[in-house]
Amino acid sequence: MKITGFRLYKVPPRWLFLKIETDQGIVGWGEPIIEGKADTVIAAVKELMEQLLDKDPRFIEDHWNSMYRGGFYRGGPILMGAISGIDQALWDLKGKYFNAPVHELIGGKCRDKMDVYSWVGGDEPQVIIEEIKKVVDRGFHTVKINGTGKLQYLDSFVEIDHLLERMSIIREYFGNTINVGIDFHGRVHKPMAKILMKKLEEFNPLFIEEPLLSENFEGIVELAKNTAIPIALGERLFSRWDFKKVLESGVVDIIQPDLSHAGGITECRKIAAMAEAYDVALAPHCPLGPIALAACLQIDAVSYNAAIQEQSLGIHYNESNDLLDYIKNPEIFNYQDGMVSIPMGSGLGIEVNEDYVQTMEKVGHNWHNPVWRYRDNSIAEW
Repeated sequence: MKITGFRLYKVPPRWLFLKIETDQGIVGWGEPIIEGKADTVIAAVKELMEQLLDKDPRFIEDHWNSMYRGGFYRGGPILMGAISGIDQALWDLKGKYFNAPVHELIGGKCRDKMDVYSWVGGDEPQVIIEEIKKVVDRGFHTVKINGTGKLQYLDSFVEIDHLLERMSIIREYFGNTINVGIDFHGRVHKPMAKILMKKLEEFNPLFIEEPLLSENFEGIVELAKNTAIPIALGERLFSRWDFKKVLESGVVDIIQPDLSHAGGITECRKIAAMAEAYDVALAPHCPLGPIALAACLQIDAVSYNAAIQEQSLGIHYNESNDLLDYIKNPEIFNYQDGMVSIPMGSGLGIEVNEDYVQTMEKVGHNWHNPVWRYRDNSIAEW
C-alpha cells in the first residue's frame, strides 16, 4: 500500500480536516489544527506530506520520526499540529487496512466507556444554573466553566467575587452531585491566582486548569504548594519533552495533551504512559471536531490513567456547525450517564461525510481568537 495523495478541508466553525489517499482506495482522516492558525497549519501539512507520498502508510513510527527528527528545527504548535493530523490519518488508514479499531493495534482497550464533561457558558449566576441544568438533563455529571475574564497582575476583587458567587450558587443548587472544573485559561497572573485558588477551595472544584500559562511554570510550582485543589494543564504543550519537566515537578495532577496539537496518537500514547509512571491523570484536551475526539477516545481506551475526556458538543465556538454534523454515524458519540462508549469500528471508528465536508469547505472560516485589552489599552491574555 502506498500514499498517493491528500486533501485538506477548512470547514466551519474553526476546524481543518485532512484526508490521506492510497493506491488501494483506503483513506484515512485526521484533524491537524491550531485554532486561529489554520492556514499556517495547512502550509506545514503540505510540506510534511511531500515526504510521505509513495510511502507505505503503515510504518507510522518511522514516518513520525521522519517528520519530527527530519527537521533541524522542531516542535512548537504549528509543526506539531501538522504532525498530529497526519499521524491521526495514518492510524485511521492502518486500522481500516487491518479492519480493527486503532486501540486494538496499540495494546487493546482497558475500558469500555469513558467519562466526558461538557463546557458551560454564562457569567450571570442564574444563566449558568440554567446552562448546567441543560447538560445535566443530557446525562453529564461533570462541567467546566471559565474562571474569570481578563485580570491584570493586580486587580480589583470584582472578577473574583463574580466567580465565587457563581460557585456558591452552583453548590447551593446542585450540592456535590456534579463535578465542576474551573478553567483559568492562562488569563490570570500569579498575584491574583494566589487569591483565587485559596478562596475556591471551599467549593471543591474538580480541578483548576491553567492557573498560569505553562511558560510560567515556576509560578505554578509555587501555587501548588499552597492549595489542595488538583491542577490541570497541557493544552499548550506539544511533545513528551515539553511534558517531561511538568511530570518531574510532581505538582501537576492532571495533564491535558491535545491530540491535534501534541503529535497525534503516536506521541500522546507516550505522554500518557509517562504520566502514569508519575501517578498523574490523563484528560485529553479536545474542544475540536469529531476526528480529533475519535482519536482521543482511542488513547483513552488504552490508557489506565485516562480520567475524563473533554468534548465540544454544544460549546460556544460551535455556532454554525457542531460535533456531529460532519459524520455519517453520529450515534458513535451517544452520551449516556455522562459517558461515551469507546468506538469499535475500524480505524478511528467514525465515517466522515465527505460530501458535506466538501459543501462546507466552500463556506470555510477565518476564525481567530479575540484580542483583549486592559483599560490602559495594553494587551490582555485571552
